[in-house]
Amino acid sequence: MKPEANNIVNKKFLELKNLNIGYKSKKRETVVAQGISFDLMQGELTAIVGVNGIGKSTLLRTIGAVQPKLSGEIFIDNKELSTYSALNLALKISLVLTEALVTKNLKVIELIALGRQPYTNWLGTLTKTDKEKTKEAIRLVEIEDLQHKYCYELSDGQLQRVLIARALAQDTPLMLLDEPTTHLDLYHKVQLLKLLKDIAHKTNKTILFTTHEIEVAIQLCDKMLILTKENSIFGQPCELIEGQYFEKLFPADMIQFDGTSGSFKIK
Repeated sequence: MKPEANNIVNKKFLELKNLNIGYKSKKRETVVAQGISFDLMQGELTAIVGVNGIGKSTLLRTIGAVQPKLSGEIFIDNKELSTYSALNLALKISLVLTEALVTKNLKVIELIALGRQPYTNWLGTLTKTDKEKTKEAIRLVEIEDLQHKYCYELSDGQLQRVLIARALAQDTPLMLLDEPTTHLDLYHKVQLLKLLKDIAHKTNKTILFTTHEIEVAIQLCDKMLILTKENSIFGQPCELIEGQYFEKLFPADMIQFDGTSGSFKIK
């Protein structure tokens, strides 16, 4: 089952202005990345790429209000992130992080249904709509055969798809996913990212994810953000190729980027 297209006019949904990210303690402030500025429109699939430790996950967690920014501004649907209550933010953003689940004793369908918590009453009673959204998410990620299993019975790759289904069930206009293709083989990596692109385009969701699958992201994403030690570069994949920005990601004496094929080659 594929999401149906709607008639919503695309608009700016996420805006970052001169954002500095990192960690604060009583004695010091550690800046991981700085001066990050970009806008995302509704209906766009965007990847954050860069070498290990450059701040991809930190940026995603900061946008998702999991950790505080150091400075700069983050706007969600034209409102500063800090002005949202926890409940209102849960209606705007769904988040899939790489941390392990606190409990795996839930059944798959029960875990996915937790995505509906922002909409349920204080007892957590699921309405007909909540159940339909849960079933739709299961169909989209193609895990119907897993829905009645316990989460501890799943492989890492299967559990990853379940967590993405939970985010889909939450049905927010902005989805943030940290390494959503981890533990998946190449076929399922491509399948999942094509699904996310389809969802973004047909339901006007803004989807932002971190990835090491740079070559796949170049082929499937509408926009990409390249994080480097010096700065961040944002644009369409074709623009980033033309600007030769991918060539600067890795040491040139070992790995070379071929702009014609959009792939990396070992020298």
